Amino acid sequence: MDNTDILIKIRKIVRSIDIESKKIQKEHGVSIPQVLCLNYLLNTQNYQATQGEIRKFLNLNPSTVSGIINRLEKKGYLARLPKSGDKRVVNIALTSAGDKLIKSIPSLLHVQLSEKLKKLNDEELAKVIEGLNTLVRILEIEEVEASPMITMEAGLEEFEENNE
Repeated sequence: MDNTDILIKIRKIVRSIDIESKKIQKEHGVSIPQVLCLNYLLNTQNYQATQGEIRKFLNLNPSTVSGIINRLEKKGYLARLPKSGDKRVVNIALTSAGDKLIKSIPSLLHVQLSEKLKKLNDEELAKVIEGLNTLVRILEIEEVEASPMITMEAGLEEFEENNE
């Protein structure tokens, strides 16, 4: 295998993520980070969380998460509720429209990948990790923040937030 084969394989992964992102956006009107936010709320107690909890889960900066929440609220997929007993804290809650939407979206690429990685034996998994670590090191991108979810829109969300 030469360098071209490696670049083609990386491009296939990136292209698959891009295709999935565009398909979800076109068919459901939401970005992948928005889907991840809704899915997180779907799996929390009482379908609610603070913005900080959502930010921690998505591993994105506060302004990006704020933009995601604002867009979802405008679409009626979530609501901001004052926390009982402490009006300074606002809970972000999944609405029935958000619940309906998230249940209509198929399993995302990162979920599928996670399930398939769990099926690898320790030796195969170690090879994958070693190869990815090598790519990150040679590209000198160790310090780049990234969510554990595969998404193309995180940067786009941040760009849109800064240019609104």
